[in-house]
Amino acid sequence: MKKRQYQNIFLIGPMGAGKSSVGKCLAEQLDMHFYDSDEEIEKRTGVDIGWIFDLEGAEGFRKRETAVIADLVRLPNIVLATGGGSVISPEVQELLRKHGVVVFLDASLGHQQVRTVNEARRPLLRVPNREEVIEKLYEEQTPLYQSLADYHIMTDHRSVRLVTEDIVRWLEKNK
Repeated sequence: MKKRQYQNIFLIGPMGAGKSSVGKCLAEQLDMHFYDSDEEIEKRTGVDIGWIFDLEGAEGFRKRETAVIADLVRLPNIVLATGGGSVISPEVQELLRKHGVVVFLDASLGHQQVRTVNEARRPLLRVPNREEVIEKLYEEQTPLYQSLADYHIMTDHRSVRLVTEDIVRWLEKNK
């Protein structure tokens, strides 16, 4: 039996919401290709995200992120996990709206803090006041996530499989 074809699926949300884990599972279940914008940036530059932040700052990183997302959204049959702050860019917002369905994976502040506690890869969290940074980002970015989302789902206390199943059910109902 042939799997159904879906339009591209873009996962947005804060750090620690499960975008990469859910994205991989969703792509596998729907027979789509999975991409993570942060991983793609690292592949293209040959260095990790932290190095780019250290050398070019947030602005330099965001330019690279926008360019990578602009390339990826044009590929067919993909699930894309975006970086938490990618939605700051109006260009990224437009690209996501134009090229697929946008799913907001949400996580409470408490869950974000637990899920990112050992994450040295996240440059914005290499500070002593991690909790304050997570809270500030959540307050600033959540309205953007909400305005972009075609579907919004909480991931707290839920397995990757259950979140994926909910997204697939929503996609089926909204084809």
